[in-house]
Amino acid sequence: MATIPQPVEPTTATAAPAAQSARTDLPVQGMTCAACVRRVEKALRATPGVQEATVNLVTQRATVAYDAQATTPAALAHAIVEAGYEVPEVPGTSAVDGAPAAPAATERSAAAAAAPPPRPHPAAAERAAAMDAAEQKEQRTLRRDVAIATLLTAPLLVVAMSHGAIPALEGAFGRWLSLALATVVVLGPGRRFFRLAASALRHRAADMNTLVSLGTGAAWLYSTAAVVAPGLFPHAEHGHLPPVYFEAAAAIVTFVLIGKLLETRARKRLADAVRGLVALQPKTARRIRGDAEDEVPAAALAPGDLVLVRPGERIATDGEVVRGASAVDESMLTGESMPVDKTTGSAVLGGTLNQSGALTFRVTKTGADTALARIVEAVEQAQGSRAPIARLADVVSGIFVPVVVSVAALTFVVWLAVDPTAAGLATAIERFVAVLVIACPCALGLATPAAVAVGTGRGAELGVLVKGGAALEAASRVDTVLLDKTGTLTSGRPELTDVVAHAGHREAELLGLVAAAEHESEHPVARAIVEGARGRGVGLPPASAFRAEIGHGIEARVSGRLVRVGTAAWLRRAGIETDALEAEAERLAAQGRTPSFVAIDGGLAGLVAVADRPTEEARRAVAAMRQLGVEVAMVTGDRAGAARAVAEELGIHAVFAEVRPEDKARIVREQRAAGRRVAMVGDGINDAPALAGADVGIALGSGADIAVASADVALLRGGIAGLPVALGLARATLRTIRQNLFWAFVYNVLGIPIAAGLLYPLTGWLLSPVLASAAMSLSSVSVLANSLRLRAFGRT
Repeated sequence: MATIPQPVEPTTATAAPAAQSARTDLPVQGMTCAACVRRVEKALRATPGVQEATVNLVTQRATVAYDAQATTPAALAHAIVEAGYEVPEVPGTSAVDGAPAAPAATERSAAAAAAPPPRPHPAAAERAAAMDAAEQKEQRTLRRDVAIATLLTAPLLVVAMSHGAIPALEGAFGRWLSLALATVVVLGPGRRFFRLAASALRHRAADMNTLVSLGTGAAWLYSTAAVVAPGLFPHAEHGHLPPVYFEAAAAIVTFVLIGKLLETRARKRLADAVRGLVALQPKTARRIRGDAEDEVPAAALAPGDLVLVRPGERIATDGEVVRGASAVDESMLTGESMPVDKTTGSAVLGGTLNQSGALTFRVTKTGADTALARIVEAVEQAQGSRAPIARLADVVSGIFVPVVVSVAALTFVVWLAVDPTAAGLATAIERFVAVLVIACPCALGLATPAAVAVGTGRGAELGVLVKGGAALEAASRVDTVLLDKTGTLTSGRPELTDVVAHAGHREAELLGLVAAAEHESEHPVARAIVEGARGRGVGLPPASAFRAEIGHGIEARVSGRLVRVGTAAWLRRAGIETDALEAEAERLAAQGRTPSFVAIDGGLAGLVAVADRPTEEARRAVAAMRQLGVEVAMVTGDRAGAARAVAEELGIHAVFAEVRPEDKARIVREQRAAGRRVAMVGDGINDAPALAGADVGIALGSGADIAVASADVALLRGGIAGLPVALGLARATLRTIRQNLFWAFVYNVLGIPIAAGLLYPLTGWLLSPVLASAAMSLSSVSVLANSLRLRAFGRT
């Protein structure tokens, strides 16, 4: 948030302007592995004014925190371009051809000081549109290159594998044909790898493109020399032509390109959750000015504008209803399955669906301030974050390419030393190429961010907002959940639970008289009794002479009879003895009920009791968490009897009752000190200290306020129905991350030695560069495919 400059006394020297913290998200194209991520991050962090930079390989996005006084989004984009990557143009981040001049250090004029602050980072819709356009262009290019490479590589493989079956392809003609076909593939569709490898070399770095270009380049150069100048090789003059590996060079390019094409398709599916949310906002709206109704772009709306929404249309932005009544489907934001009734004064959210009636609302928030935009931004930030479990992969990726190049060079030297003949040289080159192309830094780089992106995106679809990879990892390890009682495990409003008739009165008759007397009261207990009577089909006769004594009770005349409902002390003051039902009242109170004594025409007639009952979703959630092996504890400020009654009904064994809000953080600390992994569930405001002190803070709320909650996980449904979903999804995501990392490590640990020929003396196994390149391409795709399985979470 920009710092508001304070007035100062004029001096001869001008103080440096206060820092203006800002954040921007920039799409980045051309990254292929973890080495690319580090290079972009290094370039951004070297830019003056940058405070932090995080780059995500899966979402192809850089998130940068910077000082708006010292740099601009255009300068950040320029730094990425200088590092050898592309930044698709997004409104507010153009002008990447050259770095803009740094802000002058001299005294600024009054006009400059009064200039508007820098434009905020592009909205999610603009970023999504820019990335979509860039990805479509990339896919078109890849499809073209894959088609060309495949068409030319197929005959190359036929030539290489004919082994005399096709006489015309033997000898000089077949070799020159292979040279021609391979040259087009390597220098055509394969040129991207050489270009990106050269860019990495200029920045003294190495990445996947380095391995591919070294492998294809070595195979193509050796084979070209063998065809163009065979005399350079021993025994060529005796008719022994040196072997060629044109098919390997071309196949490497083809398989890697196919892998890249599959990756881009899979990566597009990773962002489906964000695209789905962005697509909720309509492009246009009907703005009303006076008697005129104009259709304008939704982006042109401003706070204060009046907007008309007809049935079946989506609401363009956040606002407040000023005219009309309707039911609005908010399930896409809040997870609430039932439509919500809206009348004058009701708040409406952008992206929700108006169902039954026309509404006119006044715009209150637009653009990045709307609930939908904040949820989208929160999901994007979560998808772009890193999980702590990825640290090992990050360390390995940092040294991976140099180590692989060293292993490949050592493999070449060893094989050549074993057999220094021309055949040995060919074998050494084949092993060198196989090691280079089978090594896959991509799988390691994609293992964690792919799973985090799919997991957080699926969570948003299920009404669970997980704020990053670290929160996901922490939530996956939770074994204890602390829950408040009122409004979390219970509905937060009393319900009629018991009717006890006395002195010959029937329950239905007694309840009808009590409900009729309470009908005029606005007290929550009175409303619970009235609703309970109606729910049981009891009629309410008319009442008169209603009188209430706050904190004591009410009285009214119903069908000519004087009905009093209240505390025992209040009835005793009226000369009515309550001893006959005192024991029953104490029993109900011990069960968490709130009993009220009833007297009719001066005589004790019975009891009615209400309670804040556990909700059905609480029963299901507690049972589901028990199945997950998570212990549930209740933390409440309510009296111990009421707390234990609700806990017993739900099967909760640990109860902390009569707890003040400030004591909740202490209980969290004690549980953690006992070795528990604790999740605290609260409203994100009153429970802030406890939420901050827990391993995972979980906020309950609605789409209107959830994106600004202080918790690690936010349940959009406003209840704990999403809690077992959140914990289950976190566990599934971490399990997927572990699977991805395991197979990525195992693939490289096993694949590189086999490609190097380490097992050849024992098993006779040798891996051709063609198969090595296919395996490398499939390893990255398999990591993405395994991560995409998380999209099915919660569908059964």
